[in-house]
Amino acid sequence: MKRLAVFASGNGTNFEALADYFQDPAKDVQISVVVCDHRRAPVIAKAAARDIPVQLVNYKQSGSKQAAEEAILAALPPVDLIVLAGFMRIIGPTLLAAFPRRIVNLHPALLPAFPGRTGIADAYAYGVKITGVTVHFVDAGIDTGEIIAQEPVRILPGMTEPELETAIHTVEHRLLPATIEQLMTEGVC
Repeated sequence: MKRLAVFASGNGTNFEALADYFQDPAKDVQISVVVCDHRRAPVIAKAAARDIPVQLVNYKQSGSKQAAEEAILAALPPVDLIVLAGFMRIIGPTLLAAFPRRIVNLHPALLPAFPGRTGIADAYAYGVKITGVTVHFVDAGIDTGEIIAQEPVRILPGMTEPELETAIHTVEHRLLPATIEQLMTEGVC
């Protein structure tokens, strides 16, 4: 059985997509914990509804990113892979060293274009005709890690930014679980 830790900061729709996908016991993958940095994030209730433990981490009270990451590591159950699914923090050297090439991020643009937290808005404002979704390994940079999978999303004439966001999320909810399963099957982690 492969075990995942899902790190999330908000609504948890990508967490739900992963949990739904891996609820099939034949897939031999289990979400062991959700790590969250916002105590009122909706993802917490979604994890609780599925009986998945939640580890809350308060970066401000920890005093430093290193201290917060050390606290995460101290409480983290054994996991094979960390999946960042809407986790709005840059991973530091403490977690990177503990999970080399075993932290995966989901980004709502076709990297290397439009890195950072506003990928959808940036692509829309720039006026590109095609954007998309990227799943990549996390490194010390911001959305600079090795790309694992990408899927394009066409920006149709007259499409609003909220419509684009919905289209991006639809692709995310399909691409992330399939990519994680592929990594597990290929023995990458």
